[in-house]
Amino acid sequence: MATIHRETLIDTAPDSAWAAIRDWGSVHRRLAPGFVTDTRVDGDVRVVTFEDGTVVHELVVSLDDETRRIAYTLVGGSFSTVHHHASMQVFAEPDGRARFAWTTDVRPADLAGPIAAMVDRGIEVIRRTLADAT
Repeated sequence: MATIHRETLIDTAPDSAWAAIRDWGSVHRRLAPGFVTDTRVDGDVRVVTFEDGTVVHELVVSLDDETRRIAYTLVGGSFSTVHHHASMQVFAEPDGRARFAWTTDVRPADLAGPIAAMVDRGIEVIRRTLADAT
């Protein structure tokens, strides 16, 4: 098992960042355009297509507006994992900006490298997109 954890400060209000993150079906428009090229929702599962053609099927585990946290797991697609669980959460900084945290647990551990590369690319696109939206 491997854990990937990334955080970034975003020049936007926490509620604005959370509104985009919790919009489960609009990742390709509101959260990570270009990095994510398409998002389709079927019940609790979303099918996400990335810029490199990777497709993942993600199941919502929980969505909590009070703590501004969403958790999800992979249930299909291009990555074959034994275990995958990820969460995204938005925190309010004292200066009014948003702090965005993204944590992913994955097994087998040898998938940590490719998934970490996607998280690193994704978090930069998310930071830029949400800051530009204000």
